[in-house]
Amino acid sequence: MAQLTQQEFSRAIGLLAADLGLQRLRDRFVRLNGLVTRRRVASADQLADQLFTLTARLRRQIPATIAFHTIWSQQITEKVGEEGEKELEKIAERINGCLGEREEIVDEKKAELDAALSEYMQRLAGAIGVERARLDMLLKAVPAVGERVRAMLSPSVTAADPAAGAPPPPEAAPGE
Repeated sequence: MAQLTQQEFSRAIGLLAADLGLQRLRDRFVRLNGLVTRRRVASADQLADQLFTLTARLRRQIPATIAFHTIWSQQITEKVGEEGEKELEKIAERINGCLGEREEIVDEKKAELDAALSEYMQRLAGAIGVERARLDMLLKAVPAVGERVRAMLSPSVTAADPAAGAPPPPEAAPGE
């Protein structure tokens, strides 16, 4: 899985807090054993900093990491729906088909990969918004694909305009 930066992780927690409410989000982490304190948090950034440190950038397989992935996945699945999930799985298979044995991008399939990533982004963004789609793709991507996702749509674009248009077409993707 591609590693989220602290800024990306903070944004993900902020989006979850916007969906659920900050204290309700904290309560869900407590119920899932992701946090042990019932003390209120002052802000989404404070909660994100605490979780980012505790989970070691989501690298440690501890209850807090599992709780984050559970809550994030539930929110995304709720918005995308069962039919949307099936469509995304088909595109994800095409993306995975562009990877070698060691999860590296096959040189001859870079254009195909960019096209599939673009389609995946467009479908997912249509259901949940560009910023959430980008973060969700980063959470699911292997490191090599994660870098391509980051290059497709920089966070400054999504932060400035969360309703920003679709990512550039595959032929316009950087690095080609």
